[in-house]
Amino acid sequence: MSISNLIPKTTDAIVLSCVTILVLSLFIAGLCDVLDYFIIKVMLFICFGSLFITAIIFAAKNDVKENRLEDTPQDDSH
Repeated sequence: MSISNLIPKTTDAIVLSCVTILVLSLFIAGLCDVLDYFIIKVMLFICFGSLFITAIIFAAKNDVKENRLEDTPQDDSH
């Protein structure tokens, strides 16, 4: 078993791994009372702000896709 088998290759697996690492690190930091330090709070607010701005930018770029064949148009009013 090589190390390359443990690295996620799909986008969903990468995001799931990142979220798991984030949640576990916040849980462990909460258990160790590290979250009460001022520098950690500032770092968390900066990270949250940058993630929020990134999400807004990606949401503004997102185009609506219609996954329908050209032969069978359907009404999207409902």
